[in-house]
Amino acid sequence: MSHTTAPATSPASSPSSRSTVDVFSESPRLDLDAYLARIGWSGQGEASVEMLRSVHRAHVHGIPFENVEPVLGSAPSLALADLQAKLVRSRRGGYCFEHNTLFAAVLEALGFGVTRLAARVRVGAQGAVRPRTHMLLLVDVPGASRQYLADVGFGSIGGLLEAIPLTAGTEVHDGGRRHRLVREPHHGLEDLWVLQAFQGGAWSDQYAFSREPFEPADYEVINWHVATNPRSPFQHTLYAQRTTPDTHLALAGRALVIMRADGTREERELADSAELRQVLDTDFGIELPEGARLEAGH
Repeated sequence: MSHTTAPATSPASSPSSRSTVDVFSESPRLDLDAYLARIGWSGQGEASVEMLRSVHRAHVHGIPFENVEPVLGSAPSLALADLQAKLVRSRRGGYCFEHNTLFAAVLEALGFGVTRLAARVRVGAQGAVRPRTHMLLLVDVPGASRQYLADVGFGSIGGLLEAIPLTAGTEVHDGGRRHRLVREPHHGLEDLWVLQAFQGGAWSDQYAFSREPFEPADYEVINWHVATNPRSPFQHTLYAQRTTPDTHLALAGRALVIMRADGTREERELADSAELRQVLDTDFGIELPEGARLEAGH
């Protein structure tokens, strides 16, 4: 599939007719060829459910999750040029705001409609009501009767591998994982949507959201809070995730967990900073910034 001709002028144009695309008027151009090469996707055709699922899965497999910048004391940039430099042209990853901001731009370039949303994460919340600190996407597929939930930036094995239809109560098998969306009564304008993953023989809440659109300015504020608030766990602990067709790797500080498709699980503690850097580079595909030093507590 080639994207080397002049940019298209309509969002619904064939992806084969565009190489770089203006996503927002104030934004630099998206290098779609470089992105697709980064995730190893070489499909063809018009925007469709099959394309959405395929590109979503390739992104999850191709670009790792990590929060290096907050641990080093800064908030990562959400500018498209910086996201491309980091996630596309470097051996780096990012967290939800970076992944899903980039993915939204890609989907719009491919001819999909995208509404940016925010969710309250419930993993580990134990009933507490958390602020909306997770970015996710609602996708309109040309010709499809349903919208789809897309999320390539959830740093958990309970995250989506493929986009799933926005339909309540239906179990979906997405690339080897099991998910469903349920409705939950809420005092807002509509009931909440809750994403659940089937884990350990039971359904577990991942996050809850409504369909209220969020703007880039909203994510700038939330991103700053998550990255710099002294109470944010992202400022104190290094988290990294890498998903392949056969394995899911999860790192929290020095604790490494390897979960394989056959159900086996391996846990170990990394010895020191040298081993941490090696594992990030070799197993996660993350090359730390030049001169980056992670303290023992990370």
